[in-house]
Amino acid sequence: MTLREQNVSQLTSTTFDALVIGGGINGAASAAALAGKGAKVALIDRGDFAGSTSMHSSNLVWGGIKYMESNDFGLVRKLCKSRNHLIKSYPSTVQEIRFLTTITKGFRHSPHYLWAGTWLYWLMGNGFTQRPRLLSPTNIKQEESIIDASKAVGGFEYSDAYLHDNDARFVFNFIRHALDYGATAANYVESLGAERQDGVWVTNARDTTNGNTFEIRAKVLINAAGPWVDQHNSLTGEQTSHQHLYSKGIHLIVPQLTASKRVLAFFADDGRLFFVIPMGNRTCIGTTDTHMDNPDAVVTDEDIRFVLDNINARLTLEKPLTPADIISTRCGVRPLAVEADQGSDRDFFQMSRKHVVDTNRDTAHMSIFGGKLTDCVNVGNEIADALTELGVTLPKADFHWYGEPAESVKQQFMAQAKRIKLDALTPETSSELLSTRLWRRYADKAFAMLEKIEADSRQAELLIEETEYIRVELEHARDHEMITELEDFLRRRAKISLVVHHEQLRHSEGLKEACRVLFGDQADARFAAYFDRHTNTRLSETAAEV
Repeated sequence: MTLREQNVSQLTSTTFDALVIGGGINGAASAAALAGKGAKVALIDRGDFAGSTSMHSSNLVWGGIKYMESNDFGLVRKLCKSRNHLIKSYPSTVQEIRFLTTITKGFRHSPHYLWAGTWLYWLMGNGFTQRPRLLSPTNIKQEESIIDASKAVGGFEYSDAYLHDNDARFVFNFIRHALDYGATAANYVESLGAERQDGVWVTNARDTTNGNTFEIRAKVLINAAGPWVDQHNSLTGEQTSHQHLYSKGIHLIVPQLTASKRVLAFFADDGRLFFVIPMGNRTCIGTTDTHMDNPDAVVTDEDIRFVLDNINARLTLEKPLTPADIISTRCGVRPLAVEADQGSDRDFFQMSRKHVVDTNRDTAHMSIFGGKLTDCVNVGNEIADALTELGVTLPKADFHWYGEPAESVKQQFMAQAKRIKLDALTPETSSELLSTRLWRRYADKAFAMLEKIEADSRQAELLIEETEYIRVELEHARDHEMITELEDFLRRRAKISLVVHHEQLRHSEGLKEACRVLFGDQADARFAAYFDRHTNTRLSETAAEV
C-alpha cells in the first residue's frame, strides 16, 4: 500500500480536530502548525499539493517593497520580518539575493527618491540584509552589461530573498512536516461540500483517482482552497465578511540571460515591477497583472507579447527574445482579499496583498483569504490560535513547528557525507555538490539516502538528462512524496518541466527510466498520459486564441 493509499484509508477512521481543504501554501502551513502543536488534523486537495497559485509565483520571498508606494507600511513591516524569519529558519532554502533596479527617463519618481525608499525598506526590515546602493547609469552597465542603460537616469540595489528550489517544493515540505507530526494528508481527494451535523462538520469527499466517495468528519473546517475559497464556501453555505478578487500573473522561462546571481528589476510599461530572476541555468521573466473574473487562467498571446516586448526593450541581447525561446510558462491568479461589500472596480496595482482569516465561531468554520509565501508562518500560527479560540485544545501549543533541523544535525549529515566521499560522486553537469543539494532538499530525510548510496554507488547516478536528479531521489519521491501523476514530480516536487523543453522530455530515455522507478508496471501509461494531456492542453489554448 502506497503512502497516499494509507492516508486516504485513514480519512474515515476518526473524527479530526480540523479538516483543511486545500494543499497550497496556506493549507500546508496550517496543517503543519496544527499537527505540530498536537491537533488531530487532516488535509485534502482535489489535485496535487501546491497545484495552483502556489506553484506559479516568482519564487521570491520578499517584504513587498512595491507596497510602500500605496503607503501599506504595516504590511511591508510585517512581511520584512517574516522574510527575515524564513531566511533564519530555512538557511539552505530561503536565501538573500540582491535586486538591481533600473530607472529610466520620465519615470514618476527620481532614482534618489526611490533610493531613499530602499533605505526606509531596509530599516523596516531591521537592517537584516545588506545595505542598499545607489547606482549611476555607468555603474549599472558595468555591473550588468545586458541592461540597456542608454535611457537610464540611475538605479539602486537592495536585498530581498528567493527560494533556491521552486515554490511548490517549499510548500510540499510543509506537507511533509505535517505528516511527520501525525497529520493525515492526501492529494487528489476532492471536497464535494460539507454540512454541520450535531456539532461536527461532515465533508463529502471523492477520490478523483478512482471515483470512490466517502465522508470525513472534523470538529472544525478550514477552507484554504486558495482562489476557490469562495466557491467552496458556497458548497457549505458559509457567509463570510471577505471575498476574493483575481489578478492573473504569468512568467516565461527562457535560456539563461545573465550568469549573475541577482534579480534585475525594471518598471514595465504598465508601471508595475518587472523581474529577470535567476533559475539555475535558466532565467524567469515577468510578471503581468491582469484582472480576472474567475480563477481559471491561461497564458495568452497578448501575455507573451507583453513580457517579451518589455524585456527586449530593457535589455541589449544579441538577438531579441521570441516565442521560440520560451522553454515553459507559469500562469496563476493572485487571490486578493477584499471586504465582501466592495466591488471589483479597484486599482489592482494598489490593492493590499494581506491575508485574512475569516472565522465563523457559530459553525466552527475558517476561511483563509489572500496570502503569500512570505507570510506562511504567520498564517500557520494564526490558524492555530483561531482553533484554540474555537475550543480545541492544542497539547503542544508552544511547539516550534517549522524550519530546518538544528545545525548540529546538519553537521552530522555533512560528516557522514564526507566519510562516504559523497561529493566525489557529484555529476559533472550539476550546479552544486551532492551533499549541499541533498541536505537542502531533504534535510534529515537525506540520511537514508546516504546509506543507500554507500551500499550502492549507482544510487548517485544522474537519471534524467540535463537535470540534477539522481536515482536515490526518485526512489525517495516514490516512497515518501505521494507522486500520483508524472506531473507531480516533473513540475512540483521538482522543477524539471520548467527548465527542460517539453519535446526533449518526451524523447528522454532517462525520464522513461524515472517513470519505471516511480510507477513500476504503470510507467508507460503514466508517461503517455502526461504527454497526451499536455499536447491536448496546448492545442486547446491555441484554439482559444484563434
